[in-house]
Amino acid sequence: MLRAYKYRIFPDEVQKALLSVIFEQVRFVYNLALETKITAYTGQKKNIDCFDLMKQIKELKDTDCPWLSDSPAQALQMAIRNLDNAYTNFFKGRAKFPKFKSKHGRQSFQLPQRVHLNKNNSKQIHIPKLKYVYIDLHQELKGTIKTVTVIKTVTDKYFVSILTDNEKELPKKKPIKEASAIGIDLGIKDLCITSDELKFENKDFMKSKLKKLRVAQRSLSRKKKGSSHYNKQKMIVALLHEKIKNQRQDYLHKISKYLIDHYDTICLEDLSVKNMVKNHSLARAISDMGWSEFKNMLMYKAEWYGKNISIIGRFEPSSKACSCCGNINKELTLKDREWSCIKCNTKHDRDVNAAKNIKTFGLRNKPNVSQREALA
Repeated sequence: MLRAYKYRIFPDEVQKALLSVIFEQVRFVYNLALETKITAYTGQKKNIDCFDLMKQIKELKDTDCPWLSDSPAQALQMAIRNLDNAYTNFFKGRAKFPKFKSKHGRQSFQLPQRVHLNKNNSKQIHIPKLKYVYIDLHQELKGTIKTVTVIKTVTDKYFVSILTDNEKELPKKKPIKEASAIGIDLGIKDLCITSDELKFENKDFMKSKLKKLRVAQRSLSRKKKGSSHYNKQKMIVALLHEKIKNQRQDYLHKISKYLIDHYDTICLEDLSVKNMVKNHSLARAISDMGWSEFKNMLMYKAEWYGKNISIIGRFEPSSKACSCCGNINKELTLKDREWSCIKCNTKHDRDVNAAKNIKTFGLRNKPNVSQREALA
């Protein structure tokens, strides 16, 4: 079973300078390979595979770009392999067309081998070209290291994401029973509402920092671009966004882990977030929820613990249908938070009723959906 661990690393000044060179060269190779593939296809209708592009790296080192030898050869090769995977995903309809990488924002490179922890000092990790770097090993690293991704964030923090194989098989799926199943409705007023009438409130981390963000971004807009004051203020804005992101992820991890621990089958609704954010009145609130990230967390944690995920269609009448008799309330609007069924006189909380319907629809459909099937 594959597991990923993320740790913060603390390179010294010399290692930071070398990392900056590696990030730049990996980005250069990726962009050059992308340009080569685009030119070959538009001009000759020819597809250049990753192996041909990898051969060109050696030619570049020997002729025009000898400075590429400053980076680990495998990091350059993995950049081309990742580009080839991006092309494959695009033509299979799983992703957008790959873009050129920018020197601004998050930087990363990947290594498939030759990375290991220091046997004599558990606080150090060996990375090719960098040698030993200090690492905050806040949790035990279990399994054989498969690939390592070195990351630099926009706030100048460095991390390693280590993919390991613990050589264990995924656990068998739990039996599907109505008593151990739950339906989940994702909302804005409350982030997550369950069919057991449990509500997880919306912390609205963006809104709590919105005033500070406005002041910081207004101050940034008044400074000369490229100046030291501009760069300092830019870091302040980035740190605020990072704080919001970390708070959101921590909250979503806690909710998803609670649901996975307490239920064997989780029923979700297939929401089209891309279309929903076109509503400008709700776009910021929807984007701040992190629904897609929450769904992904439930997916991979269900795989880890042998739980079931069932996704219902996005056009199922989960909100308008009475969870008791099935009658459809066609006059229900978004403003109606409570309503009574005219057929059975049952009074409903809109979100709880939707969660109950999602559970019913989810158990009626194919209840066991793997992460790969649901994300395809």
